[in-house]
Amino acid sequence: MSDTETIDMIHEDALPGHESRMRDKPDWEPRYPGSGRLQGKVALITGADSGIGREGADVAILYLCEHDDAAETKRIVEAEGRRALTVAGDVGDKAFCERAVAETVKALGRLDVLVNNAGEQHPDKDIRDVTEEQLKRTFQTNFFGYFFMVQAARPHLKAGAAIVNCTSVTMYQGSSELLDYSSTKGAITAFTRSLSENLVGDGIRVNAVAPGPIWTPLNPFGGSTPEKMETFGENTPMGRPGQPNEVAPSFLFLACEDSSYMSGQVLHPNGGTIVNG
Repeated sequence: MSDTETIDMIHEDALPGHESRMRDKPDWEPRYPGSGRLQGKVALITGADSGIGREGADVAILYLCEHDDAAETKRIVEAEGRRALTVAGDVGDKAFCERAVAETVKALGRLDVLVNNAGEQHPDKDIRDVTEEQLKRTFQTNFFGYFFMVQAARPHLKAGAAIVNCTSVTMYQGSSELLDYSSTKGAITAFTRSLSENLVGDGIRVNAVAPGPIWTPLNPFGGSTPEKMETFGENTPMGRPGQPNEVAPSFLFLACEDSSYMSGQVLHPNGGTIVNG
């Protein structure tokens, strides 16, 4: 599905959320000029319309239905002299993942970096409130989507390629109100470590980033309860939520050759929370 087509998605809340509608905009601009560490490479990033998805070389931007945010991200990438492709669709659909990879390779010529970043979360205080539909949907997006994307990308990834998955501090700490979400993040961490063992012999590195509370559209548009949003991020040692430009360097580091001796690892930009993982 191309970015000119409309996707009608119905959620029990406003997810995945529009950055353009946020009153307090996230800080996404890089703090330092680009260094060309991904020069000549092509990155495909899921959930890349806003939040922590903005970083890379020539970029294929996969997103669900936030056309305004995706168009702005495309403009920003192109303003840096990079090529950008926007592709709208549901990563929980295996056929879409295959089509998105095919469009990326056709338009941008290759694929060197896959960043699995798309995710959704729905807070519930009582496990009995988590419906079967919600449980399946959360795993479909957060875990199956990662698996499908790797399957689709694998034929195009050569030695020197990198895969970076987005897990979460909730995988290590747990989360009383995000039972299904934190479970998907546990699956992603196990997937990262296992996939690393599977691909490292072919020269393909697989790592992950486990952000803490980050100020993106995910939480204010229904990913957290209103009560949680009043003190969002204040329970970290730093006493505040992180910003996208405090997380993106972790993804960049794992995507480029600076991390050439790392695979199967997880970085933790989480405001100082010690998780020993």
